[in-house]
Amino acid sequence: MTQHNHLEHWLAQERDILAALDAGPGPGVARRDQIAHLTGLQQMQAMLRGELPYAAIAKTLDFLIVDVGEGMATFQGTPRVEHFNPMGTVHGGWFATLLDSALGCAVHTRMEPGRGYTTAELGINLVKAITPKVQRVRAEGRVIHAGRQLATAEARLVGPDGTLYAHATTTCLVFDLPAQSKA
Repeated sequence: MTQHNHLEHWLAQERDILAALDAGPGPGVARRDQIAHLTGLQQMQAMLRGELPYAAIAKTLDFLIVDVGEGMATFQGTPRVEHFNPMGTVHGGWFATLLDSALGCAVHTRMEPGRGYTTAELGINLVKAITPKVQRVRAEGRVIHAGRQLATAEARLVGPDGTLYAHATTTCLVFDLPAQSKA
């Protein structure tokens, strides 16, 4: 598949997912009773189908989840002028947010009902600037290890032509969520 075909595929997938997300509850936080019985993968799949709210930061920074599976998550982002640093390239914080989202959601897909996680460490290597000519990038996260107390994952931020812009790793703490109150 050529770079143009990859981009066209990415844009078509983006349109379909945005239609599902726009038909759903929009940005927000799922209620505990909506997700308590679901695995992390089931939660992420429901969000992707527009059945559960998605994170508001995705709207703020113009990115969205495009794929999830067991131990993996992919986010697609649109670099915009609003994301530029004073040098005219995309700010490293935007790279970090996409990568952290892919890493965390990949780990989330490995959570059983009643289990949660939080990022304890995030390491990022920015290897190439994203300039105004880059139309889309994808952060592809994969779990390396998911244990009872720790999970690790790695991610790559790539363009439709396969160009690597950054790569990252994370260590997440895994824990039991507090019991749901009967209020």
